[in-house]
Amino acid sequence: MNPRRRVVLVSNSAWSIANFRGGLIRALLAAKYDVVAVAPADGHVPKIEALGIRFVPLAMDNKGTNPIRDFGLFLRILWLLLRKRPAMYLGYTIKPNVYGGLATRLLGIAAINNVTGLGTAFIRDTWLTRVVEGLYRVGLARSKKVFFQNDEDRVLFLARRLVCPEVTERLPGSGVDTEWFAPEMYPIHPNSLHQGRNGILNPLFCGNDGGEGVRPFRFLLSARLLWDKGVGEFVEAARQLLQEGVSAEFQLLGFLDVESRTAVSRGEVEAWEREGVVRYLGSVVDVRPVITRADCVVLPSYYREGVPRSLLEAASMAKPIITTDAVGCRDVVGDCVNGYLCRPRDAKDLARQMRRMMALSTEERKKMGFAGRKKMVLEFDEKIVIRRYLETIQENLGK
Repeated sequence: MNPRRRVVLVSNSAWSIANFRGGLIRALLAAKYDVVAVAPADGHVPKIEALGIRFVPLAMDNKGTNPIRDFGLFLRILWLLLRKRPAMYLGYTIKPNVYGGLATRLLGIAAINNVTGLGTAFIRDTWLTRVVEGLYRVGLARSKKVFFQNDEDRVLFLARRLVCPEVTERLPGSGVDTEWFAPEMYPIHPNSLHQGRNGILNPLFCGNDGGEGVRPFRFLLSARLLWDKGVGEFVEAARQLLQEGVSAEFQLLGFLDVESRTAVSRGEVEAWEREGVVRYLGSVVDVRPVITRADCVVLPSYYREGVPRSLLEAASMAKPIITTDAVGCRDVVGDCVNGYLCRPRDAKDLARQMRRMMALSTEERKKMGFAGRKKMVLEFDEKIVIRRYLETIQENLGK
């Protein structure tokens, strides 16, 4: 292939490329670009290669702050780019953005970076925040474009002079494939109510029962199981509601991220299951059947999200949402329109919003869900993201 049409896409995991960049990769191939994906190898590599592109494994200490290891990562990216000589570099997540930015700057390769969220480094203002800011300032200095997934991250970077204003632009997160994540049409059944402890009326029959009949209301948290994602608050809210006698089921879906400093351990999840507070579903290749069987999707995150993909998928499938009034999360939910917002780090307020959701009729929840679906189609469809990437690449490389 012509190296002048070669695009190298680098992220911190093969999983994220397979799950979030597949639509962009297919569009690049359709436009006759030669695409190479680069990331630490994991079980999702076959899914990437099935797209018809080359995958190059890249060792990366995603969570570490060891300067020697990070310098080694910079040298590996530099050597990779010297060998592949791409016309365009697409960077995602902090280390590919920072060290890839430095390498492309040295080699004169055009770069488009995507700030997919600021994670834990920007939750608290520490020495690590200062280090990360300095790395971003240097790594993004020559970028042709820096995409942000929400305006609050963009404003923060501009206020701290980490990036030139003229190269910045907001995208609607990673976007969502609204055709793949489509609502499942189901008959509307009236809520069955029963008198719980403390005189609380609890809905039992909730939307699509999938042949299950009368069952408890089903809340789903779908995310990497990190404390910063609000997993602890979700569990505590569930505990409060169950102690009140509420008839509800609380599900956790997602892989246990053992590398992260803020990961929930498998032992903690197993203890919650033994307590009967939550049901852990593990991780799945296709989340749609799990979302379909949920009555409400919850993400009480205080992680510096870009725009959480799990919320985009749930809203696209016309599910009402409860999430925090926090960066990235509130972009997806209009309070009382397609869901409810709760205070970050506040299990009591989360439980209150869960009660509000359960108190709605099936028709009211359906109306909320389809308001979210409409928002996804108009504002967050991944076609919007793909179009802006193709336009930006063409502006810098020519047609």
